[in-house]
Amino acid sequence: MEVLVIGAGLAGVTSAWYLAQAGCSVTVVERQPGPGLETSFANGGQISISHPEPWANPSAPATILRWLGRKDAPLLFRLRADYKQWRWAAAFLRECLPGRSVRNTTAIANLAIYSRQELQALRAATGIQYESSDAGILHLFQSQREFSAVPARQKELEALGIRARILMTDEAIALEPALASLRPRLAGVMHGLDDESGNAHLFCRELAAKAREAGVRFMYDARIYDFDMIRGRIRGIRVLDADHKAGVLQADAVVVAAGSYSPALIAHFGVHLPIYPVKGYSITVPIVNPERAPKHSLTDESRRIVCSRLGDRLRVAGTAELNGFDLSPNPARSASIVKWLEEHLPGVANLEQAEHWCGLRPATPSNVPLIGRTRIDNLYLNTGHGTLGWTLACGSGRALADIMTGRTPEPAFPFRT
Repeated sequence: MEVLVIGAGLAGVTSAWYLAQAGCSVTVVERQPGPGLETSFANGGQISISHPEPWANPSAPATILRWLGRKDAPLLFRLRADYKQWRWAAAFLRECLPGRSVRNTTAIANLAIYSRQELQALRAATGIQYESSDAGILHLFQSQREFSAVPARQKELEALGIRARILMTDEAIALEPALASLRPRLAGVMHGLDDESGNAHLFCRELAAKAREAGVRFMYDARIYDFDMIRGRIRGIRVLDADHKAGVLQADAVVVAAGSYSPALIAHFGVHLPIYPVKGYSITVPIVNPERAPKHSLTDESRRIVCSRLGDRLRVAGTAELNGFDLSPNPARSASIVKWLEEHLPGVANLEQAEHWCGLRPATPSNVPLIGRTRIDNLYLNTGHGTLGWTLACGSGRALADIMTGRTPEPAFPFRT
């Protein structure tokens, strides 16, 4: 089977890899000059199995109301005259209903556990290196009210098959001395034992190189401007290459893994995807005091900010901003991340050399990604992963390859089959 994959981020590259392993002939079309240069470029670095609960949960509406008017709010709605934004927001509120939230949490957890297994198997088989760590994630709670809810949360995770342990302040600091400066305000910690971290962009680059060795073709700097349809099936896509020369790539099947831009690509087929771009911010800073830098990835539960150690650098990321496809940086959002680093890990990194980044995360209202078939017989999806693209990447790619080659995916998940 000849497969065209649109997009060379985490979703696209993993799809290409697993499809090639399943015996397909694969070509990846990407508008950027290389893999992983958009959403996958500078994310928080976390493979967060221990955080399957989506943004849309019963406590979300009240929390968002408390954040209204704050320029540095973890979740910021910039209301626009855009019916797509309002429709997405209405669907988000519907997904906050308790029953829907439980269903979505369970689905995400099942795929996350499976995805980590697939990542570990891929790492063992290929020897791929991407500044990874399997030390887990430390979830920081800085109020007793928040920390008092952790035992119930731990039990919920265990019921889903996810391991976590509760650490009191002294235990947490003994495990991670970098938290010592937080002792006066740290109520406690939950340690996600199944979590990992790593450089998603480096993973994309390295896996793309492995995929090329396995026969996958990559076409970069390519713009798609039309699809060829014959009797209700896509037979090819029309592209402009890096030299602006037009051509047609023929296919037996097409995979859309284009992140936030996926809906626009296929809307004229009558395939409407409930995806809206959610802008996230990060900074990457060189470590100047390795002994005081954290060895574990961190999640500040109250601020929704994460921090991962990637070799000799720290990646600090957070915030979610609904403002359409606007990629212009918001200084207040970046400043809040810098301030967090100054307050929580003082003297660890050189803030003057901080590299600032923002990118669009393709979010569904439920945070459950769209994986599988569409109403077009040979058009498939692997998109809509929101904040969990790195967490769910390998499991999503493997499951999609199974669907496309006639096998049943392993995890219990609402795949489009």
